[in-house]
Amino acid sequence: MQQALQHQASEAMGTLSALNARFIHNYVTRDVTSHEAILHPRFINITPTGLRQERAAYLRFWATGFDPDTMVYYDVRDERISIFGDVVLVRATTKSIRRRDGEDIMGMTTYTDIYQFEKGTWTCIQAQITPVAPEHHPADDTIVNVYIDGQLQQ
Repeated sequence: MQQALQHQASEAMGTLSALNARFIHNYVTRDVTSHEAILHPRFINITPTGLRQERAAYLRFWATGFDPDTMVYYDVRDERISIFGDVVLVRATTKSIRRRDGEDIMGMTTYTDIYQFEKGTWTCIQAQITPVAPEHHPADDTIVNVYIDGQLQQ
């Protein structure tokens, strides 16, 4: 029984890590159709300024939110997934380098995406993004994926 539960948890972790990678890839590639499919109908987003965005407004932003001409570097690091029955917290930090007027500006944010397992599938019910102060930046050795000029690096 215990081994079966451990196998299920391990399988769920792989599925959720892949969902996290898809979530980020959807953002970078502005793939609204793929992204909409992983959002719960009552999804809500909380921005770094505290704005609460309902699903429709969030998806409108998603269509143009990532600009590879100005966001020249983007990575995902320090991924942490915690399972609480049929609810999961997916947390990670992103590092971005935005080019404005010839100057590169680096920043990091941590996000928490909350997923619920319902009707045999995981859907994201809430996303929240928080700025990260430099003294709390995760190290480069925790990088999971890197995008340069909007292209996933292998």
